Amino acid sequence: MAEQRRDGDREHLWAELVATARRTVTDGLVVGTSGNVSARVGDLVLVTPSGVPYDRLTRDDLTGVDLTGRQVLGTLVPTSELPMHLAVYRTTDARAVVHTHAVHATAVSTLVPELPLVHYMAAALGGPVRVAPYATYGTDELAENMLRALADRSGCLLQNHGTITYGATLDQAYDRTAQLEWMCRLWLTASSVPGLTPSLLTETQLAEVGERLKGYGQRK
Repeated sequence: MAEQRRDGDREHLWAELVATARRTVTDGLVVGTSGNVSARVGDLVLVTPSGVPYDRLTRDDLTGVDLTGRQVLGTLVPTSELPMHLAVYRTTDARAVVHTHAVHATAVSTLVPELPLVHYMAAALGGPVRVAPYATYGTDELAENMLRALADRSGCLLQNHGTITYGATLDQAYDRTAQLEWMCRLWLTASSVPGLTPSLLTETQLAEVGERLKGYGQRK
């Protein structure tokens, strides 16, 4: 009975993961199979497979690895960005990770070392969003660069590459990705007006928002 419950939980989480991956395509955050999504349950990490269009994934394609990267579920090869996902799970309390090639965020990653504080929702990611220096995709070097950029943050940009965010749930990780892309689009739009420079928030103003966000939403 316990094993059946565990299998059911995995299948349910896999369905959520696939739905989130498909949403990244629908919302224009990735093209084709250029992003990847994962979720952790215990020491098991469910992850999208490499090079498979999300609309083709079924319940039988469930793919899982342990925290060392050893494949323990499924036959499809896990995403090539597995080192980044596992690095996040080993060093944070993340239960879900979303990686995209969102166009505005990727554009910003080529221009600045840190997203300018153009909007207070940067506080929802822990503070000013940093850009991790470029490294070849799928490498340990990229994972290490990402971890430095993620210090005290729940999201960062990857130079000439894209975004990565994490959260306690797939919904939260996805929402953080979408918010990051929106902030990047906002800054690019505002900074493109000839003769004008966007006003930016101060660290103090951002800290005040961070405190207010702790009480945001419905209370049970």
